Amino acid sequence: MFTLKAPAKINWLLEVMGLRDDGYHEIRSLIQKVTLYDVLTFAPFEEITLTTNSQIPVKENLVFKAATILRKTYNVKAGARIHLRKYIPAGAGLGGGSSDAATTLIGLNRLWGLELRQKELHAIAEMLGSDVPFFLYEPLSLVSGRGEKISPLKASNPIDILFVKPGITVSTAWAYNNLPAQIYQGRNLKSSRLGGTELTKKDNNIKLLCQSLKQADISTLSKVIFNDLEIVTGGSFPVIAAIKDRLLKEGAVASMMSGSGPTVFGVFDSKKSAENASKAFKGRYDSIPSLWTAVVKTLISDK
Repeated sequence: MFTLKAPAKINWLLEVMGLRDDGYHEIRSLIQKVTLYDVLTFAPFEEITLTTNSQIPVKENLVFKAATILRKTYNVKAGARIHLRKYIPAGAGLGGGSSDAATTLIGLNRLWGLELRQKELHAIAEMLGSDVPFFLYEPLSLVSGRGEKISPLKASNPIDILFVKPGITVSTAWAYNNLPAQIYQGRNLKSSRLGGTELTKKDNNIKLLCQSLKQADISTLSKVIFNDLEIVTGGSFPVIAAIKDRLLKEGAVASMMSGSGPTVFGVFDSKKSAENASKAFKGRYDSIPSLWTAVVKTLISDK
């Protein structure tokens, strides 16, 4: 028996390039893992079983689906007893389910002695969801396509973050399906791939953002982070803008919604500042129902 941690993620940028022929949206996103984890335990067993504190039915859980697909694809006769302890909120824009699925692939590859390479696990991850492949790679990556193209990057120092989530959940599919087409009209789908010849203001911002994260230069972040899905989730839930504003008033250098939301993050110059802001949210902002906060750091290594 052994235990693995499945990290949450933050989207530093999320740009929707357009609607693909296969019905998915072409995106470009800079994603980084953070020190908020679900915990998975793996043990040998005859069949695949999953116990968890998650409210998602077992057969719909991405952990169970990942185990089932991996077992079938490689004709594995063994099973596994898996226990998932959730700490990452569901429907929060933090990638908890996708991270759980990727960690399940890694764990079962070890438990079953499959010795699969990263690209083989990546192929299974693509079957499970657009965000799943990212969690097989380095903590900071530029992601494109519908999420399957991963370009790992380096970050030298962790950054202190405060997550603030109101008591609502948001479906990623809902956010994309309600994204106005004019948001991405005129954008070139090919420009979401690295090495394109066209340079736009956002292309330059992405380069500056990558440089800022590499150097942990948080003063620049407020000028270059962006998230196209804020127009959808923020438009339907005004509390998003209220949280962003309050984070800035509590000392955040920058603030934005992560993924499809509704979690909003604030970037702080120290852990203490983030913790003070977290206490302030809990103490002063009772008007935000079922408020959840977490102080985390960005990950610069999986080791």
